[in-house]
Amino acid sequence: MSVNLKGRSFLTLMDFTPEEIRYMLDLAHDLKAKKRAGIYNHMLKGKNIVLLFEKTSTRTRCAFEVAALEEGAHVTFLDSGSSQMGKKESLEDTAKVLGRFYDGIEYRGYKQQVVEDLAKYAGVPVWNGLTDVDHPTQILADLLTIEEHVAKPLNKVKVVFAGDIRNNMSYAWMYGCAKMGMDFVAFGPKELIDQVDKDVVRRAKEVAEYTGASIEISDSVEAVKNADVIYTDVWASMGEEAQIPEKVKMLTPYKVTMDLLKATGNDDVIFMHCLPAFHDFETKMAKEQKELGFDIREVTDDVFRSRHSVVFDEAENRMHTIKAVIVATI
Repeated sequence: MSVNLKGRSFLTLMDFTPEEIRYMLDLAHDLKAKKRAGIYNHMLKGKNIVLLFEKTSTRTRCAFEVAALEEGAHVTFLDSGSSQMGKKESLEDTAKVLGRFYDGIEYRGYKQQVVEDLAKYAGVPVWNGLTDVDHPTQILADLLTIEEHVAKPLNKVKVVFAGDIRNNMSYAWMYGCAKMGMDFVAFGPKELIDQVDKDVVRRAKEVAEYTGASIEISDSVEAVKNADVIYTDVWASMGEEAQIPEKVKMLTPYKVTMDLLKATGNDDVIFMHCLPAFHDFETKMAKEQKELGFDIREVTDDVFRSRHSVVFDEAENRMHTIKAVIVATI
């Protein structure tokens, strides 16, 4: 089957067939190998892309900038203080203006509707760098990492997301696993199970029916058995300090520890995290909360630094997969 993604936006993996996702992964493997060999085809020479950031980032911004520059494109970065979008200019007008200047637009922010509207009006490919309900570039990098570290095809892989199962990474994983025929478990407290977005689960299960994937939500540690991947994310972000006491109490039983890895029964299980992670007390926020009596670490330091952890390979792969997305769609 021939795959052509030119002109397509990358808003969610739900917009792509398994074959199209496979194409992007294969392209990322190829571009990564070429980079390591010092080969650059400059496939984006003469192209210009703009990065719109309403939320700060390390990996997403650096991955987009390096990926674009290595293939010959020019990059403009606009944060919320550098753009008039939504303030003195409507989102629609901003999208139409940027679409005249640029060959592609990346958005990282809050509402999924914003990135959807940018794609509706811009006339050029728009890429989702993170919203409140999805993070497709992260999942693409994670799938590439799994293929490098787990000796089985994706449709035989079981992924367990532990912790705050209502967040955008949990939902993005449901979509990714559904599309690629994988087994997914959201492992978290019963209080959060009742709050998981039912529409997200419904859509993922509908796709799973024809790909052979499974989507499970559980508060039982038995659900992690035979997992190939244990994944987690932070419990509280900047600006959410008021929620920390409640979240720590609720989520501590779902912290990723060596005991949790052992509960999988898989000696080769890998640990993954989208980063940044609270795994020690070397950050300002972790130190301050520890002094208040709260351990906000979602993963213990011995797991984070163990042979099971592939978090930095995963972080690097953000750049290779994002490069594949840009090249494929431009």
